[in-house]
Amino acid sequence: MSTMQRRDPRTMSIASDAQQMIEVARSEGIETVWDRLEAQQPQCGFCVLGVSCRNCAMGPCRVDPFGAGPQKGVCGAGADVIVARNLGRTIAAGSSSHSDHGRDILEVFAATAHGETTGYRIQDVGKLTRLAAELGIPTEDRTTTQVAVDLADRLMDDFGTRRASLSFVERSPKPRQELWDRLGVTPRGIDRENVEMLHRTHMGVDNDPVNILLHGLRTSLADGWGGSMIATELSDIMFGTPSPVMSTVNLGTLKPGWVNIALHGHNPMLSDVIVQAAEDPALVDRARELGAEGINLVGLCCTGNELLMRRGVPMAGNHLMQELAIMTGALEAMVVDYQCIMPSVTDVARCYHTVVISTADKARFPGAVHVSFDPGRGLEIGRDIVSRGVEAFANRNPDRVRIPDEPVEIMAGFSVEAILGALGGTPAPLVEAIADGRIRGAVGVVGCNNPKITQDYGHVTLTRRLIENDILVLVTGCAAVANGKAGQMVPAAASLAGPGLRATCEALGIPPVLHMGSCVDNTRILVLAAALADHLGVDMSQLPLAGAAPEWYSEKAVAIGAYVVASGITTVLGVDPPILGSAAVTGLLTSGLDDVVGAKFAVEADPEKAAVLIRRHIEGKRAALGLPAHDLDQIREPVATA
Repeated sequence: MSTMQRRDPRTMSIASDAQQMIEVARSEGIETVWDRLEAQQPQCGFCVLGVSCRNCAMGPCRVDPFGAGPQKGVCGAGADVIVARNLGRTIAAGSSSHSDHGRDILEVFAATAHGETTGYRIQDVGKLTRLAAELGIPTEDRTTTQVAVDLADRLMDDFGTRRASLSFVERSPKPRQELWDRLGVTPRGIDRENVEMLHRTHMGVDNDPVNILLHGLRTSLADGWGGSMIATELSDIMFGTPSPVMSTVNLGTLKPGWVNIALHGHNPMLSDVIVQAAEDPALVDRARELGAEGINLVGLCCTGNELLMRRGVPMAGNHLMQELAIMTGALEAMVVDYQCIMPSVTDVARCYHTVVISTADKARFPGAVHVSFDPGRGLEIGRDIVSRGVEAFANRNPDRVRIPDEPVEIMAGFSVEAILGALGGTPAPLVEAIADGRIRGAVGVVGCNNPKITQDYGHVTLTRRLIENDILVLVTGCAAVANGKAGQMVPAAASLAGPGLRATCEALGIPPVLHMGSCVDNTRILVLAAALADHLGVDMSQLPLAGAAPEWYSEKAVAIGAYVVASGITTVLGVDPPILGSAAVTGLLTSGLDDVVGAKFAVEADPEKAAVLIRRHIEGKRAALGLPAHDLDQIREPVATA
């Protein structure tokens, strides 16, 4: 029996539903992500430190961080250059992923504006009008279609090379814009910055680590204030701007007597029409003919977050739950688009009756049924996919159905508009609560799951310690699902918060942990932070804010962390990035950047200690603003760590 097979599931996940399904996997001999992690041990030390390079055919090369072996690659690049190149390429890949998501949304938005899609329409005309006016597009005496066409054309230009800066850069505070200009990191075009990063990191181009990393910030800003922000804003216009909604979360959202279809990935284009298709009376009748009570949709990862916050669709789980959801034996179909989808889901599905349906031509999965998505036939394709799930119900083996736990309630859907609406349309009440100390500050706890960390432990523990100390927490993506499963995202969870935050939450009827959406929706946190900074007449770097990614794993998370820091918000990571092989790069990111952009990275794997670090940071920002601050000596390290 392997070490992983002997491990207590409680060391692998803090979630009861995950623990139970890990036991099912063991009993049936089905491989999971944790098993594959063990099989990879020991992982390459050169790669972990970021000092391996395969950017050209003279390599692959590696540098010995201890000085005993080679100190330069074949081309002459040392550790500092190799680490900077690798980090730059990682940022470009992450930025490209979210920005390409934004482009997909934009193309469907443009097609909808031209009347070339089915199943889509402009649902938030008010936001369309506000966004158009913000970008200087005429709106008076014009139809919704005319405004939408012009908005699409304007945002298409942001992907190219025709602008000096991106459209949404002007949303950032003026001091931040001026700083970016002085540093030469103002993002010009989304695709331009990504292409330039790949060019710079080709052998023989940019060999100055600082110069490479500055362009890394520029590349990430093209994502945060460009591609991802476009994705968020246009998704709101097309599918509705989120407002608070109650739903449920965990594997208990699967229903034993129903056709269960999981929507997994990151893009809401397909999933939104599938929700419509699942309400088709003919498909519901067919499900009942096969003995089912009806059709039940659940979400996984950020596609699930998109549906949760707009339509209240229950959430089955986050990144590390995707294989386990199939092992319930109650899932008829897993419909995937792209990003964070493990190729292993088709292997697990072969052990059950589950049909995996891939839909994006850029994201094929061998072993899956591929239904190429075309927004011009959106509703028709949605019905086809739901029909495949319904027909799979006939192949279910009731003896293999194991649905763990009862679902937990969750409140989701806190867009910037919803938050400001609850505050009377202005950030003033939030600023006042921060100023008088009822709320010490705010932290965005975001990011993925990583099997190297006990699933959800980092997210839930860090969040709990922050709210206990009157720090408001904003969550997106996998972090949101983790906190939802832990019961920290309902109004009653105010009882877990410190007295000031508790009183504020109880007065507004909101949780102390606010769900702001999917991982592209980290841009909502930027917009909210910019609104607070503008209200106070300061830069974002002066606010008592922080970011945290306790369990991150993906290149997208690196890009997110980079644009958050470049925007002036210090960010704490729970997993070491592959940079420690270069003292210069590590020093710049964890210290030197503070003098350049007013924020930096910190790495702390223990969420208890990370909470202390963040509290000290927030109190330091409060003191610098002249706000009542706690004595930093009173914020002590935890006595024991997990």
